[in-house]
Amino acid sequence: MPATSPSVPSPPPDLSAKLPKLVPRKRTSISRAPPSAPPPPTPTLVPPPDLSSHTYTRPSRRILSPEDHALFLSSPTCTLVQAFIFTITDSAQDRAVSSIKDSDITDTIGKITLILREAHKILAAHPPEDTGSRFGNPVFRSFVAAITDALPTWHAQLGLTNPSQVDEISTYLGASFGNPSRIDYGSGHELNFFLWLLCLNRVGLLPPSSFPALALVVLPAYLRLMRAVQSAYYLEPAGSHGVWGLDDYQFLPFLVGASQLRNHPYITPRSIHNALVLEEERAEWLYLDQIAFVNSVKNVEGLRWHSPMLDDISAAKNWGKIEAGLRKMFVKEILEKLPVMQHFLFGSLVPPVEGMSTEDEAAALPESEDADGGEVKVFTDDQGKRHIHAAVGWGDCCGIRVPAALGAEGEERKTGTRALRRVPFD
Repeated sequence: MPATSPSVPSPPPDLSAKLPKLVPRKRTSISRAPPSAPPPPTPTLVPPPDLSSHTYTRPSRRILSPEDHALFLSSPTCTLVQAFIFTITDSAQDRAVSSIKDSDITDTIGKITLILREAHKILAAHPPEDTGSRFGNPVFRSFVAAITDALPTWHAQLGLTNPSQVDEISTYLGASFGNPSRIDYGSGHELNFFLWLLCLNRVGLLPPSSFPALALVVLPAYLRLMRAVQSAYYLEPAGSHGVWGLDDYQFLPFLVGASQLRNHPYITPRSIHNALVLEEERAEWLYLDQIAFVNSVKNVEGLRWHSPMLDDISAAKNWGKIEAGLRKMFVKEILEKLPVMQHFLFGSLVPPVEGMSTEDEAAALPESEDADGGEVKVFTDDQGKRHIHAAVGWGDCCGIRVPAALGAEGEERKTGTRALRRVPFD
């Protein structure tokens, strides 16, 4: 049988004409996010005015329209407020509370802290009514009325006896405790406290050399007082965004506190999640103290659940970035927010801009008759059911209005029912 020759494989097809010619890929430029805007700088704080022939006026609301607000934002008064707040913030940089010595406590600083202690006594003399409600307690209005009665005496202790001068300056302090009609408190009331300090600066009682003590002695004393007031009367957060806000009540302790920690050698932004750090360091650092207080009044454990914005901020690389962000936030979320600034009070020391509306021209209702305010009524209906009704909405007796965290926490503490910790909706 003849042998078969092996089959010869056919040559591979020539694909060179079919394949596309390889062209080096061009390197595409990487699109980068534009750099964020720099934080607002600290404007120069102008010296106090000459008050030898000054005429004082009772403060009133003058931001009654978007046009009024625009006038304010471009005014020297807006710059003055920003300069005062930021200069106080700068004075606290890299300083612990204990860095303030007795020699730093001027006579005026001592009298201010005494006034705040007197306010504590007024609080103790007006205990809240046990309504069983987690909403604002109506006795708060009696507390504010007693504060108002004490204002002339307090300012006389500061050496201010001119009636028109006292009337103007004391209005800001009276407005720094919250709104008695709505029984609420927010960053606008906190700002009023600093406007009171600004007025004292304008009349020469608080020179810039006293600013570190304002930041690290007076501000903590005010915070302790307001925490007691908020806890006693269950003040509702004014204009709160609930868990999506920075804090229900305060803003400036975070700003000043970030400046304190700006170059701290071992406390980092993530340290706010460490309970031991908060416990051991809160007495020295305002930011940590405020975080600890927020944790204590919320009905769920963990910043990520009850204060997600504070949780997000803790991811920043350093305290300098946090301070820069909070400076922007102060401008954007307070000074540039009409719902906050429509309650801003202008007098002669914190003057309005020519062209701004007046309350009479705008036919603006007083705060007590504002649609957001009104009386809180406590009564028993025909069936014997007890009701606590606010002017807007209903109480938890027959509606779904949600109270502040302080109210919920306070009532749970009274009844001892703290086992179930739901995510709060305030």
